[in-house]
Amino acid sequence: MQFHAVIRGRVQGVFFRAWTQQTARSLGLVGWVRNRSDGSVELLAQGEKDPLEELLRLCRIGPPAARVEDVKVEWSEEAAKNSEFLVERSSA
Repeated sequence: MQFHAVIRGRVQGVFFRAWTQQTARSLGLVGWVRNRSDGSVELLAQGEKDPLEELLRLCRIGPPAARVEDVKVEWSEEAAKNSEFLVERSSA
């Protein structure tokens, strides 16, 4: 199972990507997280349903310096399994 999410608010420049990577890895999840040019953060997380739901719950809060205003999420079956959880380069 996987979800793709776009998180908006004060989420860049507050260690959101590193925090997401650390949190996802601690939950045994794989995928990626990256900044988007519009100031949001995008992530794809794969794994078991309960840890995925926990990551999503935590992302609605974010790290201490963040201010999450909105999270858009789409759930789906895994297309191609990632091998670890990475911080990727920013997207356009």
